[in-house]
Amino acid sequence: MGYGYAGGFALIVVLFILLIIVGAVSFKY
Repeated sequence: MGYGYAGGFALIVVLFILLIIVGAVSFKY
């Protein structure tokens, strides 16, 4: 469990959050 694994996990989390935000905005408007 090194820096590469942590960096990849953080990247997935960020992409997931952005996906939720975009979905929420698209659903609202």
